[in-house]
Amino acid sequence: MLEALNSQLNKELYSAYLYLAMSAHSTRIGLKGFANWFLVQYQEEQTHAMKIYDYINDQGGQVKLAAIEQPPTEFESPQEMFEKTLEHERFITRSINELVDLAIAEKDHATNIFLQWFVTEQIEEEGNDNEIISKLKLVGEGEGGGNGLLMLDKELAARVFTPPAPRGG
Repeated sequence: MLEALNSQLNKELYSAYLYLAMSAHSTRIGLKGFANWFLVQYQEEQTHAMKIYDYINDQGGQVKLAAIEQPPTEFESPQEMFEKTLEHERFITRSINELVDLAIAEKDHATNIFLQWFVTEQIEEEGNDNEIISKLKLVGEGEGGGNGLLMLDKELAARVFTPPAPRGG
């Protein structure tokens, strides 16, 4: 279980790194609202990683940090970024589900309970991505798509990072 949790910690750190790269790309192409959305996502992923980090330490385990793979830095369009985001979040969902399965198999009830927060979080993550992809498809890339993209950029600029409640709170 410890090895699997350390692996998930690394996946969460990669997630943060990926979204930071997407934020940088969005800034570079002039979509500061998209950049903000991905920066908030980066902060959320850092928080997810730290939840696992704290849990491992609280359980008396050893945190083992691994190298973080370089994320892509170029994207064809905002829609491609969100399609890659959804694909990545589905990968994370599968990974969390595998952790839950392992905790159940090992009768590690504490870890199973701990992981339920992540199960719920992944439902929200995928839902958010699907919603934005739907809006990007509505906007389209043809005539008039630019105005819709700017409206969506303004909407995404309003997103703020809200840290999760502290443990026990």
